[in-house]
Order: sequence, then C-alpha cells, then structure tokens
Amino acid sequence: MRRIGIDVGGTNTDAVLIEEGKVVRAVKAPTSEDVTTGILDSLKSLGSTGVLAGKRIDGVMIGTTHFINAVVQRRHLTKVAALRLGMPASASLPPFCDWPEDLAELVRGGVWMVEGGHEYDGRPFMPLDEAAVVKAAVEMKAKGLRSVAISSIFSPLDPSHEKRAAELVAAELPDAVITCSSDLGRIGLLERENAGLLNAALADLSRDTIAAFEKAIADSGIAAPLFITQNDGTVAEAHQARRLPVYSFASGATNSMRGAAYLSGLGDAMVVDVGGTTTDVGQLKHGFPREANSVVKVGGVRTLFRMPDLLSIGLGGGSHVSLESAGGPIKVGPVSVGYRLLRDGIAFGGRQLTTTDIAIASDVLQLGDKAKVAYLDAATCQKVFAAAARLAEEAIDRMKTEAGDVPLIAVGGGAFLIPDKLPGVSQVIHVQHGDCANAVGAAIAQVSGECDQIFKDMTRTDAIAAAQGIANDRAVAAGADRKTLSTIESEDMPLAYLPGNSVRVRVRVVGDVAAS
Repeated sequence: MRRIGIDVGGTNTDAVLIEEGKVVRAVKAPTSEDVTTGILDSLKSLGSTGVLAGKRIDGVMIGTTHFINAVVQRRHLTKVAALRLGMPASASLPPFCDWPEDLAELVRGGVWMVEGGHEYDGRPFMPLDEAAVVKAAVEMKAKGLRSVAISSIFSPLDPSHEKRAAELVAAELPDAVITCSSDLGRIGLLERENAGLLNAALADLSRDTIAAFEKAIADSGIAAPLFITQNDGTVAEAHQARRLPVYSFASGATNSMRGAAYLSGLGDAMVVDVGGTTTDVGQLKHGFPREANSVVKVGGVRTLFRMPDLLSIGLGGGSHVSLESAGGPIKVGPVSVGYRLLRDGIAFGGRQLTTTDIAIASDVLQLGDKAKVAYLDAATCQKVFAAAARLAEEAIDRMKTEAGDVPLIAVGGGAFLIPDKLPGVSQVIHVQHGDCANAVGAAIAQVSGECDQIFKDMTRTDAIAAAQGIANDRAVAAGADRKTLSTIESEDMPLAYLPGNSVRVRVRVVGDVAAS
C-alpha cells in the first residue's frame, strides 16, 4: 500500500509518502491563499525528491480547511432552499431562526414548511403533503435555487418522508443538489437541520474545490483516486465528500490525533497538537479522537453531528511574545504571525518577537539568524517557555477525563513548546515526523460508517445487529472494503418512555479503503 497524505494548515501544507506502513518522505510548503497552489507545490516538492519515480500510488488523502473557513469567513456560500416537513407543530421556530443574521442573510434563499414527519416512536406525525412539496419545488425553480436542504421531524428514526420529498423535488429540479438531514444528523431537529443547511450552502464550493484537487493531482502526474479526510479521523471517496462537505469540518485536528496514535503506537492517550497559530488538545480512545456529545457551534451555528471533542487555545510556533514591562508578566499569544513567520519573526529579519525566536535563541531550533535574537538571555527564554507550558497544562487538565496521570503525545511544528514534564501527565512523548502528524494521519486514514437510530419492537440483540448492518453499509458506500470492517464504538440505551420495547443504538465501524 502506497499513499500520499496532504494536510493544509494555516501556516504550512504538509505532504507525506507512506509505503507499507512507513513514512518514506515528508515535505512542507507554505500554504497559499487559494490553498490549491500550496497542494500543488507540496506534491511537486515531494516529486522532486525522487521518491515517487515509477511508483504506483494507491490513493491521495487530503485534509482541507476550505469548507469550515467558508462558513467562518462568510465566503463562497450558495443560497439554499430550506424545506421542512413538520407542520403544523414546528411553525414557531422556522429554519435559520437561530443563525447569526449576517450568515442567514447570505444563505437563506427561501423557506418552505409543509406537513409531514414522524413521532418519537416512529409513527407518522402527519402524512407527507406531496402536493405542497411539489408546489414548493416549483417555487424554488422560479427563484433559481439549485441547492436544497430537506429536514423532517425525527427523520433519523424514519427517513422515508425526507427521501420521498427529495424524489419529488428532484423531478422538478433535476439539476439541484439535495441534502437530506437524516444523512447527517442525530435526533434534535434544529441542530440536524442546521447541519443540513450548512452542507447545502457548501454545494458549489464543494464541487469546485474537489475538482481543483483532482486537477492538481492530475497536473502532478499522479494517477490515483482522491479521498478527503473527515472530522472523525477517517476518509471518504471524493464523490461522497463532494455530497457531504460538512463532514470535513475540524478534520485537520483529527488527522493530527490519528497521526499521533500511528506514530507513537498508542491507542489511548492525550494529544496536544501545536501548530503555528493554535494548539488543539484532545483525547484518543482506541486510536480515534473522542467525539463531542454536546452541541458544537460552527461559525455561530448550532449543530449536532459527529465532531471531535477538542479544546483550542491561542498558542503556537508563531505566537506573539510580550516580555516583562513595568513589572507586568510575560505574555504568550493568543495573536500569531501565522504563515508570515518567515517574514515577521525577528530571527528572519522581521520585527515581531515570537515563540520560534525564543526557541532559536535557546538552541532548541536551528533556523533563521541566531545573531538577531542573541539579546535574549537564558532566564528570559525560560520564563517564556514556562508561560507557554502553563497554557498547555491548563488546556490538558480541562480535557482529561480521569484523575490519574495519563500519557501525552506532543505533535505539530510547535511541539517544542511542550516540556518533558507536566503535572497530571505520566509521560510526554515526542515522535519522529511529529511535525507532519496531520499529513500522516490523512495518509493512514480508514473509512467509517455510523448509525444512530431508535429501534422498536425488537430485542436488544436484534436492534444492535440492525444498527451494525446500517453502519456497515454506510462505510462501504463511503469506500470501505467490507471484509476489513470492525466496530470501534457501540452503545445502546433502552428508552423507557417510548412504547414497543424501544432502544436507541449508536454504532461506529471502520475499515480499510477498498482497492480501486
């Protein structure tokens, strides 16, 4: 198995070649403003080392910040037609009701609410008003809308109304990109609907971005299938990622965590990923990031779908450092020079003191011109490192789930800020190629499938088996080899307040990428 992993960070775009489970070569290229150029540069840089000559590549795995950046920066978003099946019960809280107004203004193309949906026990709440759905589709067509998000009450239990509505809309709008919330979400109408609306808003950007990635790979002379990394530490084939771009939100940090697990050989540990601008802290369980169980806000929008449980703080290799003045304490971050480090850092001829300058002055890093930071004495540098360590220590403590000491894997280009000893940590592990852990995590990623549903009138064993089958089918649809599937998470909860011996089951499986 020979794969290329690429991760686009705020400062650098990293690329690695992994052959038979080993990192053969890792390269860095500055992240470009359009991102795609940085990917092309990193592939060229990897090719120039000669490691790709005459070799067949089995897959190119790319982790991208394109989609979450579009939401956060309010750019490149498509107008969306929101169709909700839930009248008359859901009239008081229409789609977009809890969105930041500036974002809603950009995305809201129109809202249609019709009768339909199911009860919490799976019974139809109201029959689907098919005539109203067709009428809505005709109005969407008249408005020129080509991206549609369909949500329905309790659709994770029974998606039949959403699927039927999608068929009716597609008959009127054959060119439309349609997102069904049941493909994305868990129980909780507004948050699941929000995830669907965000996904639909990214439809055009997703198509153009993935086409640009495919062109960059082809222009590099590499004939290999493209995979996009997902926010649970796995990958999906390009066509699946094009359909569900929201699943790539927060994939950079999860790539680093998967890479940390792979490079260290540890499946259960804390991970601190120190980049150029931010530090992400998370926890590995069975080699995968622990998932958040609560509502996660993306660009100010409440969502509830699979996202890693992460804490981000403003600490990195490019963080601004303010030395003691008038008796005040040393301050590190949260502002960073980011990708301008090689221009703005003092050791590189700039005027801004950064944590990288401190590391150069202390002989921790061999970069830039040490003479430019010679005025920094050892005591000052030590104080800066101590201030950075306190920030990391507090973040790690907030993310730990047990009272005892736990191992910590430190990765990322700024991992030099993490000392060898920290309170509450049994061992700090710095791994080889840790500065490219994100790209390694992308390269070694597997494919996942998930089911989170309520089953009724079934035994617990049958319900778990049914959920397992659904999760397996979804993993195969995303590009997994069925023979390699294994379960990494399984939980079930009897629901005493529902009739019919109801049980909620959540199963997550992973498997190797199927041979192309």
